[in-house]
Amino acid sequence: MKEYFVYIIASSSKVLYIGVANNLEGRIYEHKNKINEGFTAKYNVNRLVYFEEYDNPNEAIDREKQLKNWHRKWKTNLIESINPGWEDLSEGWGILN
Repeated sequence: MKEYFVYIIASSSKVLYIGVANNLEGRIYEHKNKINEGFTAKYNVNRLVYFEEYDNPNEAIDREKQLKNWHRKWKTNLIESINPGWEDLSEGWGILN
């Protein structure tokens, strides 16, 4: 069964980015190493602070859209409900940076 992830990454100043991926470790590697130009590379948004796992890609995409429409305070409350210190949840995965 394939896995899909909705994730939130943050910069050190807590700029947020919400995305969806079917390979979370690979996608976080891309963010950390600025493989793709764009928002996350420009603002150094690369610390995984929150993620959810889904079996169905449509559910993951729907959740991503929902979270993107949330107020910032709701997003920070969600992150802090499982990660109050905004720690990088990908630490120890062997990903550079």
